[in-house]
Amino acid sequence: MTATTQTPLFQPLQLPGGQIVKNRIAKAAMEENMADTRHLPGPALRRLYREWAQGGAGLLLTGNVMVAPDAVTGPAGVILDAGQPLGPFREWAQAGRADGARLWMQINHPGRQVYAATNPQAIAPSAVPVAIEGYAHLFAQPRAMSDSDIAEVIRRFADTAALAEQAGFDGVQVHAAHGYLLSQFLSPLTNRREDRWGGTLESRARLLVEIVRAIRARVAPGFGVGVKLNSSDFQKGGFAAEDAVAVVRMLNELPVDLVELSGGSYESPAMHGRPQQASTRQSSLAREAYFVDFARDVVAEARMPVMVTGGIRRRATAEAALAPEDGRAGVAMVGIAQALAYAPDLPNRWHKAEATVTVPMVRWKNRAISGLATMAMTKLQLRRLGAGKAPKPGAWAPLVLVRDRIRTALRSRRYRAWLRRRAGA
Repeated sequence: MTATTQTPLFQPLQLPGGQIVKNRIAKAAMEENMADTRHLPGPALRRLYREWAQGGAGLLLTGNVMVAPDAVTGPAGVILDAGQPLGPFREWAQAGRADGARLWMQINHPGRQVYAATNPQAIAPSAVPVAIEGYAHLFAQPRAMSDSDIAEVIRRFADTAALAEQAGFDGVQVHAAHGYLLSQFLSPLTNRREDRWGGTLESRARLLVEIVRAIRARVAPGFGVGVKLNSSDFQKGGFAAEDAVAVVRMLNELPVDLVELSGGSYESPAMHGRPQQASTRQSSLAREAYFVDFARDVVAEARMPVMVTGGIRRRATAEAALAPEDGRAGVAMVGIAQALAYAPDLPNRWHKAEATVTVPMVRWKNRAISGLATMAMTKLQLRRLGAGKAPKPGAWAPLVLVRDRIRTALRSRRYRAWLRRRAGA
């Protein structure tokens, strides 16, 4: 028997809107910072996504595509709004849909998680700055959003989704996790508003709900609309697991095709490693897929398929996430991120047999610096793949991080110049 008949991992998944994904493996979003000088997808991104599409994943989720040109998670990020030409995005969509893969654009606004080097001004639900000990000065000081700011953000998300559909993408994923703007609205730590956009969880989730509704009003019924949601932000008094379940219940009332569960923020970067390291008694499966257990609780409440992302590297782990356990159903889809930076054809390898991939994890004492180093190592692999080169997992992390910081500084300068030219135009 082939792997296809033995496991649901390679069985198709039909989404509520009718879209069919050829298997249950998704390339989860990673921050690439590989846009060209106009913040458009160029040859490097096309080459990278063609590699992933031919590597066997059923669904490819792009890295952050920003809905506002003056609010980016980092320099050299892709920006899509009415001021950008659609031609490069059409070419990107064509590359990412090779071999029958579905390509969804992850759309995002960083809110307060903006580096001061890119833009010293930022917006947020409340004027609560990023608090990372020793590094808070690196981030912009946010101002509390007005009602007109909120209306503008809703419009921008809807505009970007409509443009993505025009460019040939199969769907969009609204990023409401990892401490970005929509996640900031969901968390009582960062949303201290007393109006209709703050207070109760229902009010804090209002912006996410309104954005999904606005997108659905602008795109075809078969166009995919997903949401990326934190299982928790892993901060005391913040967005908790029971909040995530409640938000999924709210999304049940909307035409949402897929919910992805992750966790963490810049202040507590759980997305780069298990929030609390698993003990030696725990199985390797538990240590690897660190959001799966909570995802099973969400599956019991969700009317749409649930996808889980977080450390999955082996076929056995992915299969276990899909399978029932202790009377609870498994998830519908697994997302793989860093492993596909080091082995872009991992799904094809899994289709034949179990395959292993080594993903270097930086475990320095300072978690914030470790997170930056881990991201820098991953971005190195993405750039190599985009240049047609093989991954280099043995690169020395300290040197990679230093070079990444230099590259970021140079590209931040280039981004500010681009923003000034665009404002002048």
